Amino acid sequence: MYHSSIERLKDILDELREKCPWDRKQTLHSLSTQTIEELYELTDALAAEDWPNIREELGDILLHLMFYSKIASEQQQFEWADVIENVCNKLVRRHPHIFETTRVKDEAEVKQNWEQLKLAEGKKSVLQGVPASLPALVKAYRIQDKARQVGFDWDDIREVLAKVHEELGELREAIEQDQDPAAIEEEFGDVLFALVNYGRHLHIDPEQALEKTNKKFKKRFELMEQQILEDRKDMKGMPLPEMDRYWEQAKIKLQNK
Repeated sequence: MYHSSIERLKDILDELREKCPWDRKQTLHSLSTQTIEELYELTDALAAEDWPNIREELGDILLHLMFYSKIASEQQQFEWADVIENVCNKLVRRHPHIFETTRVKDEAEVKQNWEQLKLAEGKKSVLQGVPASLPALVKAYRIQDKARQVGFDWDDIREVLAKVHEELGELREAIEQDQDPAAIEEEFGDVLFALVNYGRHLHIDPEQALEKTNKKFKKRFELMEQQILEDRKDMKGMPLPEMDRYWEQAKIKLQNK
């Protein structure tokens, strides 16, 4: 009999690690790419609020977490219990307004205290906790949000929008002056960074917003392709004005659904 499902999973993993050629071969590095894939699958399930899939993907991620701990145990680094104890201690330490006598007035102050506590623990920069491997849009948002925790941010959203226009002007100037591609790329990056910042001030997650636009474009484009095919026409070589008419038809059809 098992005292918990976690213990059952741990015992199954131990047996697989001993007897299964595939599981026995896995390393920290071979698993990492698969873990990222599992996280994206969970993200898709969360976006769709697909509860059965959310449950399944959470299980897959839990398996990966325990697998890493199993490898660490084999190398005498730490145990699964150490992972849990470490996060418990961190949660208590970084929530003094709950477990001690510190008082906070709102969520913003909680986040500010969190960053200050991390610095007190030995972090050299508030940006140190932003993973280098994050997608660029997500990373930009996290960098800006962390900078905000120490007061490096605009208070007036109009100033943020003005920065977007300023960066667009610098990009246009670089293009008109026929600057080298690297300079134009840098200005384009500045525009994206400024737009992410503006979205953050509007409480918009840029990654989610762009993904919604990706899905919207994909639906319209596929419907346009279908309509063109039904009319026995070929998109290749079709004049753009004619494609635009099909695009507008697809847009109207999707809006009426």
